Amino acid sequence: MKALQYRTIGAPPEVVTVPDPEPGPGQVLLKVTAAGVCHSDIAVMSWPAEAFPYELPLTLGHEGAGTVAALGTGVTGVREGDSVAVYGPWGCGACAKCAEGKENYCLRADELGIRPPGLGAPGAMAEYLLVDDPRHLVPLDGLDPVAAVPLTDAGLTPYHAIKRSLPKLVPGSTAVVIGTGGLGHVAIQLLRALTPARVIALDVSEDKLRLAREVGAHEAVLSDARAADTVRGLTGGLGAEAVFDFVGAEPTVRTSGAVAAVEGDVSIVGIGGGALPVGFGLLPFEVSVSAPYWGSRGELIEVLALARAGAVSVHTETFSLDEAPLAYERLHAGKIDGRAVIVPHG
Repeated sequence: MKALQYRTIGAPPEVVTVPDPEPGPGQVLLKVTAAGVCHSDIAVMSWPAEAFPYELPLTLGHEGAGTVAALGTGVTGVREGDSVAVYGPWGCGACAKCAEGKENYCLRADELGIRPPGLGAPGAMAEYLLVDDPRHLVPLDGLDPVAAVPLTDAGLTPYHAIKRSLPKLVPGSTAVVIGTGGLGHVAIQLLRALTPARVIALDVSEDKLRLAREVGAHEAVLSDARAADTVRGLTGGLGAEAVFDFVGAEPTVRTSGAVAAVEGDVSIVGIGGGALPVGFGLLPFEVSVSAPYWGSRGELIEVLALARAGAVSVHTETFSLDEAPLAYERLHAGKIDGRAVIVPHG
């Protein structure tokens, strides 16, 4: 089968031919119908050799959807032909966090060498994907795979972050979204669907700000040196009850802290390497700062239900598997609005 692999440190990914996978006991083989392209993959491919944590070659793609093609012995709960989304942050399935459905916070994944597809294990940017356990599969129930596959990360990750702050996003409150691309433009929709808060979007690109307005942002502000003052002005000097930074670079985390209200939440979701100092006098009183990761299986089910109800959708641009390297080039150049999706069997 064809697969998109990162094969050499510092080199672009390549479309190659690899053996077709076969499901072993307890495993499920999917015929991939869609795979999402994420900035996280670019971050992974930018790591130097001494810091690279995975074995190469690595088949990319941690957002996956497919049709069940074959079942290993002992598999129950899914049938051949089922259309499913893949829950990406695999865990051990047995620790205290996994028992809550929070495999994204599995306590033993590192110890046991368990990796998500595309982030250590072979990913979804291939014609077929081997899934270790049927519990990682969530029925699409009529959702289009291309439209739904970004929700497994670009939907689930902001939903998980926002859900924690829902008690603070009451009428009259403000939420700030920094970075309105793949995850951020979904976050805006989730905030509009789930809360009465005013949503202020920040980005460095006028195209991204235009998208932010299209999907429901009440205000769209250029993310520059004056952004924090602008947000403070829009909130009467009070700041935002919840700030969601989908970039995570040093300038954006500084802005996050500068626009947070007293008792506000700051969620640093992006992996840009920035850090926000926390201590008495460094932030408004009782600001809570977190770095959430992905989301739970139950939350993925909830996100897909929101999509089924028409409350959230992802702007997508599709590419064939042969065009996948181009998709990464365009994403790296900032030329993708929303999410690029690879369709291996288009």
